[in-house]
Amino acid sequence: MPQPRVLVLRAPGTNCDVETAYAFEQAGAKADRLHVNRILESPGKLADYQVVCLPGGFSYGDDLAAGRILGTQLKHHLFEPLRDFQQAGKLILGICNGFQILMRSGLLLPDEVGANGKQSPATLMLNDSGRYEARWVKLEVAGSPSPFFAGLQQLELPVAHAEGRFVPRDETVLQQLRTNKQIVLRYVDGANGNAHPARYPANPNGAVDDIAGICDITGRVCGLMPHPERFIDPMQHPQWTRRPSASEGAGLAIFKNAVRYFS
Repeated sequence: MPQPRVLVLRAPGTNCDVETAYAFEQAGAKADRLHVNRILESPGKLADYQVVCLPGGFSYGDDLAAGRILGTQLKHHLFEPLRDFQQAGKLILGICNGFQILMRSGLLLPDEVGANGKQSPATLMLNDSGRYEARWVKLEVAGSPSPFFAGLQQLELPVAHAEGRFVPRDETVLQQLRTNKQIVLRYVDGANGNAHPARYPANPNGAVDDIAGICDITGRVCGLMPHPERFIDPMQHPQWTRRPSASEGAGLAIFKNAVRYFS
C-alpha cells in the first residue's frame, strides 16, 4: 500500500501537534496538521487519510474541562464522519488531551441511554494529587486488540496532565472493559516488581484499576494518557546516558504499529 497518511487534528491550545506529526513521519507515514475548522468546513477531507490523531495540549484552554469543547464539537458535528472513518477499517488515536477529547465525544466509549437520559460509561477526572503531574511512568500492555500496541509488553513513557484519573461509572462498566479487552495500558509499580496496585507516584493520577489507556470494542479507536511522541529518540529519556544503548525511544513503536497496520 502507498505511504499511509495521518491527519493530526489541532485546535486553539493544542501544543503537541508538531512533535506528534514528526513521530508519525519518523515511523514512515505522511502527516498533515489541520485545524478542526478545516474539517468542520469539509468533513469529506477525512477520506484522504488512514489515521486521525488528536494530540496533547489544552484544546480551547480546557476552559470548561479538559477536552470538553473540542469533544463536544466532534460529538455534534463530526460524529458520523468519524464513525464512518473507523468503520472503514481506519485508526483513531487520542493522546493525553486527545484521550480526554475522545472520551467526551462518545467515539471511544459510546454514551448509554439510562433512566436519566444519556450517561457516559466512564470519564477522566482531576488527579488524586490535586495537581498537574509531569513524570515518567512504567506501563504494561494489557493484551487488547488495539493495533497500536501489537507485539508490545512494557513501556516507559512520560505523562503530563491534571485530569487523567480514569473512573468508570460503576463496577459493571469496569468488568465490561476487562471482558472485552478494551484496557490497553496500565500503570505498574516499577519499584515493586511491576506490581498492582500501582500507588502514587507510579500511578500518577489515581486511575481506577491503574488504567492508563483504553480502546473501543474494535481496537481501532484508542486513547492513552502517556505521551509516546515524547520518547521517540533514546536521548529524550532523562537517564539516557545510564541506560543500555538503543536505536529508538519506546514510544516510536506505537506509531510504527499504526503504519504497519496498513502495509
